[in-house]
Amino acid sequence: MSAHALPTAEPRRTERRSGARVYSRVTVGGIATACVSRRQLGGLMVGDCLAARGGRRSPRLVFASNGHAIAMAAVDSEFRATFGKADLIHADGEPVVVASRLFTHTPVPERSATTDFLFDAANAAREFGLKFYLLGSTEEINARAAAALAKAYPGVEIVGRRNGYFRPEDEAAVCEEINASGADVVWVGLGVPKEYEFCTRNKARLKAGWIVTCGGCFNFAAGDYVRAPQWMQRNGLEWLHRLLREPRRLFWRYLVTNPIAIAMLLLRTRGAAAA
Repeated sequence: MSAHALPTAEPRRTERRSGARVYSRVTVGGIATACVSRRQLGGLMVGDCLAARGGRRSPRLVFASNGHAIAMAAVDSEFRATFGKADLIHADGEPVVVASRLFTHTPVPERSATTDFLFDAANAAREFGLKFYLLGSTEEINARAAAALAKAYPGVEIVGRRNGYFRPEDEAAVCEEINASGADVVWVGLGVPKEYEFCTRNKARLKAGWIVTCGGCFNFAAGDYVRAPQWMQRNGLEWLHRLLREPRRLFWRYLVTNPIAIAMLLLRTRGAAAA
């Protein structure tokens, strides 16, 4: 697949170290979750990616914790082991934030939904000269997501993209293509659990600064999915909005995962871990 790059000059950038790069983790629903704001998450991305250039540091795996991930980690030991290999897990779901406030002394300051963070990251990327690669979804949606991001954030460099339909034996070639693009951030939207497995399996192959799982974010960026109203997002009801939009696909999933996730949030949320 050909790269889709914008003709912008690459600025010289260096990593900026500060206290904002220090954060604690709390166990929420059995998952070690970073106590970071959306702004701090963007700063960590910039610092890590600049530091990784030239192969000076291995990529960081960045995963998202929400009810679905918490439930799967609770019942599937293989998924739990895969998920635990992340370098940073941020709070994608509002219930994760609420549980941390109720049951820990160092709560997660705010939700960092990947559907929001994708745009935060694009804004930071154009400021600091970071390069994106989009991997996943259909060819049409992937292309429209790349075009939408480039239009909304003039100057952001999307140096490559590829749909998520490839054979396991093609995985090494896909990684070579990503490396050849010079991407700093690789967005992986292959669906659960495939995207987590791809990231952990190929961390040593890839040369980016961040490898981020992003689920269906390309659909949102392309304009195919509409976010829930703000009041539903604030009250942890975005899952209900999605259920009403796609009842056939999501009814049984939520019927099974929501009770498990609630139980895990109540029983397996506790204080701060290492900074």
